[in-house]
Amino acid sequence: MILDKYDKLILQTIQRQGRISNQELAEAINLSPSPCLRRVRQLEDAGLIDGYVALVNARELGLTLLSFIQISMDKHTPERFASFEKIVAEFPQVLECHLITGQSADYLLKVIVKDMDDFQQFLLNKLTRIEGVSGVHSSFVLKSPVKSTALPIY
Repeated sequence: MILDKYDKLILQTIQRQGRISNQELAEAINLSPSPCLRRVRQLEDAGLIDGYVALVNARELGLTLLSFIQISMDKHTPERFASFEKIVAEFPQVLECHLITGQSADYLLKVIVKDMDDFQQFLLNKLTRIEGVSGVHSSFVLKSPVKSTALPIY
C-alpha cells in the first residue's frame, strides 16, 4: 500500500491519540469524516494498523524495576529457540523478547517487576529454569529520558 499525506497524518495522529473519534481525526487532518473513516479501515485491512491499546502506568501498578536481560543459549537450534520463545511469551513480566546478533547473547528481554526481590524470584524460579539457558546478564534501567510507542512515519 502506498501512503499519501492523509494516510500518514492518520497514522501519526492515532499513534498519539488512540481514542480520538473519527470526527476529531477528520478535523485534525482536514478531511471530511466519511473518507477519513474509509482510509482508517483501509489502513486496518492492509495491516498497517495492528490494533489499539491503552498504555497503563507501570509505577501506579507498583511495577518499578525495569531491566534488560541478555540470554545466552547452550544450543543454537531452531527447536531450542522455539521452545525458549514459547516459554518466555507466557511470562507477563516479559514485555519484549528479541533474538539478537552482535553480542555474546542470543536474546534480549525487556522485563518489568515490582522490585529487586520480585526480580530475584523471576530470575531464579522462571528464567534460569528454562532448558537451554546457559547465561544471564541483567542491566537495570535508572531513567528513561525518551519513551515512545509511536513509530516514525515517512
